[in-house]
Order: sequence, then structure tokens, then C-alpha cells
Amino acid sequence: MKRDSKLSGVLHVLLHMAESETPTTSEALAVAMNTNPVVVRRVMAGLRQAGFVSSAKGHGGGWVISCPLSEVTLADIHAALGAPSLLALGNRTESPGCIVEQAVNAALDDACQAAEAVLLARLGQVTLAALSKDFHRRMLAGHFSAKDISHAS
Repeated sequence: MKRDSKLSGVLHVLLHMAESETPTTSEALAVAMNTNPVVVRRVMAGLRQAGFVSSAKGHGGGWVISCPLSEVTLADIHAALGAPSLLALGNRTESPGCIVEQAVNAALDDACQAAEAVLLARLGQVTLAALSKDFHRRMLAGHFSAKDISHAS
């Protein structure tokens, strides 16, 4: 089963953007996310609507973070991405009239709702500033160069 890595990818590029002193193009963000610039623009549009990023067109243009990192949580970013399901579990629906299937689905639904509530609460406790701080701690602890975080070949 394929995992949805959109939230992880967006957090990844937001930290890159936080480190950049200049706007970052959709093309550069697409390299970091290993996707197409069109996908990046679509994702960033939701973040712009939420007020987390802004963009400038033309030469020297691109995306910039437009809010303090300390004021944005991982749950905020998740919501700006459309609040996709956090869990990959699903129910059988082949026999909706079967009371066994109904009982199984009810139990799984309850468990998944409880797990998602716990996960969302935890995401709400972690800010982009905390992620940035952890990144900097890891940078200082290792012997990394700018190339190690640039996604350059």
C-alpha cells in the first residue's frame, strides 16, 4: 500500500524555503519534492490561501514563507493541504448489508477516528520553528555542506 507523503514533502520544502534568503521557484521546489512544478504550484496555492506563503512573478520571483515559523503548526499545514486522511486503513464495502461487515467497519471506524484525533493533536503541538530548530541541531551535530541539503546532483 502506497503511503501519502504530501505533508512530509511540503514540510521539507517549507524548511528549505525558510533557509533561503531569496524566493524559491516552483522548479527548485519540485526538485526537492521529486515532483512536477505544476504539482508544486497547486500545493503552494493552498498554502498561499492559508497565508503561509506568498509568491512573486517574473525574474527573481518565486515562493517565500510569509508568516512566522513559530505560529504555524504541522496541523495547520495539514489543514491547508485539504486535511487528507492521515491513515491508510479502509473498510470493506463489498457486502454493506452483512452485519459482520457492519460490526467490523464500525470498530475500525472508531479506532481510526481515535487514532487520527491523537495524531492531529500531536501535529498541533509541533511548529515549523521546532522543525527548523531540529534541522539546525542536526546540521551542527554533523559535518554537512550546503550541497548535502541542496538536492543538487
